[in-house]
Amino acid sequence: MKVIKVKDYEEASQKALNIMLDVIKNKPDANLGLATGSTPKRLYESMREDHRINGTSYSDIKTFNLDEYFGLSPDHPQSYYYFMCQNLFDELDINLDNVHVPKGSGDIDEECVNYNQLLNDNPLDIQLLGIGSNGHIGFNEPGTPFESTTHKVDLKESTIKDNARLFFNGNEDEVPKQAVSMGIANIMNAKKILLIACGQNKAKAIKYTIEGKPSIDVPASVLQNHPDCTIIMDEAAASLLETH
Repeated sequence: MKVIKVKDYEEASQKALNIMLDVIKNKPDANLGLATGSTPKRLYESMREDHRINGTSYSDIKTFNLDEYFGLSPDHPQSYYYFMCQNLFDELDINLDNVHVPKGSGDIDEECVNYNQLLNDNPLDIQLLGIGSNGHIGFNEPGTPFESTTHKVDLKESTIKDNARLFFNGNEDEVPKQAVSMGIANIMNAKKILLIACGQNKAKAIKYTIEGKPSIDVPASVLQNHPDCTIIMDEAAASLLETH
């Protein structure tokens, strides 16, 4: 596990950009595992800027998102498909047929099987992650087995509260209560993992992820077992660490 401590969110996003572009430029047809939420927004903005200024091409890139709320259509402003289009895809030369986000409607069990097969057929060259205040990665909440594959999730109250505050104007009733998520085993199958953590509210989760014993109580702690994992954190997220 490589740990990079930086001053702030902007520097964390630029460090992450360098790692993402290294993958893309060295393998123009790479399979990128992507994440949503507030953490990667500046990274995605920087990827758009780089594409516009430097012409980095995504024409042969395939993307696979970690998760999607269940019960929201792709054009719903809070769906993760909509988020990805607004924050990244709409300004890239990517083929939308190569964009993959779990479906948020239909038969949820069938979608889990189909998305898991898609991941098996398309090994990820890099998986981008954020981390929840309770240590979740994707929507793999505390208690999720490390061997889990794509599955349906009943969201924890802490995650519903976090997402309501950030994306649903504080209205917890509007936050879907279920999601489809890559499992921890899917994440760990990626050749490279990049996790970004910023803010004091991530400090406890980061401390356990890096310094605690791997446990399903803090799903991100499994990353200690990955052969090529980089964690980029700002000073606030790193504030409780003893060894870094």
